[in-house]
Amino acid sequence: MYLFRLLPGLATIALVAADCECGYRARNSTHHGEEWMFTEALETDFSDIHDLSGNTDWIRQGFNVSAEDGRGGFGKSFKPSNVEARPASAGSIDGNANDAGVALRVSSTIEDNSVLSAELDSSRLDLHWGSYRASMKLPQVPGTCAAFFWYFNDTQEIDMEFLSAQFDHTNNVYPLSLVVQSRQSKMAGYDATKTGTYRRVNLTFDPTLDFHEYRIDYLPGKVAFYADSQLLAVMQGDEMPTAGGHMILQHWSNGNPLWSGGPPKSDSIMIVRYVKAYFNSSNSDHLKGQSAACHNEGTTLKDICLIPDGTAGDAVSGGKFFFNTADATIKETGSSENNQSDRERGRATSFLAWGPVHSGFALAIVLFLLEA
Repeated sequence: MYLFRLLPGLATIALVAADCECGYRARNSTHHGEEWMFTEALETDFSDIHDLSGNTDWIRQGFNVSAEDGRGGFGKSFKPSNVEARPASAGSIDGNANDAGVALRVSSTIEDNSVLSAELDSSRLDLHWGSYRASMKLPQVPGTCAAFFWYFNDTQEIDMEFLSAQFDHTNNVYPLSLVVQSRQSKMAGYDATKTGTYRRVNLTFDPTLDFHEYRIDYLPGKVAFYADSQLLAVMQGDEMPTAGGHMILQHWSNGNPLWSGGPPKSDSIMIVRYVKAYFNSSNSDHLKGQSAACHNEGTTLKDICLIPDGTAGDAVSGGKFFFNTADATIKETGSSENNQSDRERGRATSFLAWGPVHSGFALAIVLFLLEA
């Protein structure tokens, strides 16, 4: 049995094999042996995208933030033109043929007292409990903030932020700020460092030399952060988000010496190779789309695909995409104007519930959830 879904904007049909008919399982390093089940997937290989203008899963952003509102010495001017597709087929990129992906540029040029910056958002706004992963290569130029985050509003936000001015190559110090913006941080003037939802950790590698996978697991009452599947920190409690939101890739500077620093003296580029998101929808309409295949007596763990733990090698190569295996492939049925081969898929089916899947009891719990 196959589920057919037409990718918007392309004359392409994705064939989703029954192997993942009942969703995806993610390992949870915070509790040994515990796994979480998610019902939808959005996988994007940016190294295979030639033109972002017609892409309907990701939207380049254009807006301005004043220096006053952004609490910086300069304003921020986010330009769609500062988000650029750089496919592997284009060959050498800035002298490195391996730096394929989507490039988010912070320009050294100042226009109207604003720093030209870049942001790329997922078009779906219903990303709820899930495991969100991005392969990124960080900029070497000091004076910018590069970020991968999940966002609903200013008090429900999960951030992984890299401040290039803090990188100390001589002493191998590469800080990463992990932030959950909450009602407490709002009362503190959106300074999460004054709350219990901020951590600063030091990476064990230089994030500017190559791609690494950064991951946010957003679960009920808990958020876990990872780099190359190594647990960095866990935050828990009533201040954790509860709503559905969207993913944001962002690169900016506003001259604030306490955060981004800068502006950069030369153009600074962050490259994102892929985003892989496995999640449940907060949209009630999706809950009506249960797959009948998951109600039959033959349902096994094979029908719930195990999401591989991403490694540094996977971040460079792209690792596994579920749609691009022998059982789940992209099948061309026509040509598109942009001649793209976009490695992306959003599962069209959802189930009634999310939940933990424990070793030895996985099938029984999943079937119970599906019948709830």
